[in-house]
Amino acid sequence: MGPLAGIRVVEFEAIGPGPFAGMLLADMGADVLVVDRPATPDLGLKRERWMDVMMRGKRSATLDLKSPSAAEVVFSLLEKSDALIEGFRPGVMERLGLGPDAALARNPRLVYGRMTGWGQDGPLAARAGHDINYIALAGVLNAFGRKGEAPVMPLNLIGDFGGGGMLLGFGIACALVEARASGKGQVVDAAMTEGASLLAAMFAGFLHARRWTEERGVNILDSGAPWYDVYETRDGKYVSIGSIEAKFYEDLLSRLNLDKDTLPAQNDRDGWSVLRKAFTEKFKSRTREEWCAVFEGSDACFAPVLSFTESRRHAHNVARKSYVSVAGVEQPAPAPRFSRTAPAVRGAPPERGEGGAQALRDWGFSEADLSRMKEQGLNCA
Repeated sequence: MGPLAGIRVVEFEAIGPGPFAGMLLADMGADVLVVDRPATPDLGLKRERWMDVMMRGKRSATLDLKSPSAAEVVFSLLEKSDALIEGFRPGVMERLGLGPDAALARNPRLVYGRMTGWGQDGPLAARAGHDINYIALAGVLNAFGRKGEAPVMPLNLIGDFGGGGMLLGFGIACALVEARASGKGQVVDAAMTEGASLLAAMFAGFLHARRWTEERGVNILDSGAPWYDVYETRDGKYVSIGSIEAKFYEDLLSRLNLDKDTLPAQNDRDGWSVLRKAFTEKFKSRTREEWCAVFEGSDACFAPVLSFTESRRHAHNVARKSYVSVAGVEQPAPAPRFSRTAPAVRGAPPERGEGGAQALRDWGFSEADLSRMKEQGLNCA
């Protein structure tokens, strides 16, 4: 059931990137136990987790981390764990008596994964923020947008999930490999500002080589180039083209029935406005589906711009089974794929406290241990 089968992870309840990292590990076969907050009037008895995709494949137990006996319960879990995921502000786990020093003293092989926006130290470490703030400070938000317009927010994919949760999942996996060799755990400090910056590593080289300008919408990959952009079709939908290489660009012109000799050269920036006008008019002349037929079998680097729902129905994604249904919710299948140890979604998202008792048994706790931990405040079914 995945390359991480046998790995045990304790994940502390959070939002966004921490649960996403836990989902990645669970998809790969890790047994992830979420330590949830107890139900309160504002939280309700249930959280409607059936639709919380990032909780898939996990099990849950509830615990008030501020209670006097909470630390001892957590340490009991950590003694049987390989990794931990927490997404509190810096210093919170230490104040709860659950910081890395205390945790590693109880389990020297533990990988202690920490997810924050600004990092565990630095002038901004304790300040609140969200994805938009982290990618802004990383210099990444400034790069998204059209020429002469304000930056455009790329959902919260860059900071929360790409530069945050995915980077933390990668860091934990790396530390788990090292721990098997050294017998020692360590802290993984994943900061969304640094993760977002890392995703933009290619552009650091481009900037140094003066192959990229920090003005929005004038570069090859940021809507500046007319042959790397999206165009509206006659039915109000959109298509994308990415014909960077010369041979692909020639295929694009051929499919559009445009004469190369009557147009500016592909890389003549002074002529890009002429090319854009020609492409805009052409794509407006047919519907999106008609253009899909025109570009069938083409290497012009063309694809229709699909909605989330449309993507699930596309023939390519259907053929590869790129989506799965869990508790009636269609969602992306685990990725990447493995030739032997195939990942899978092991179950629907748990409600608060659901599945925790069986998780503890699977982890080797006795019935007496369960009774003791329940007396100490752990609640699970």
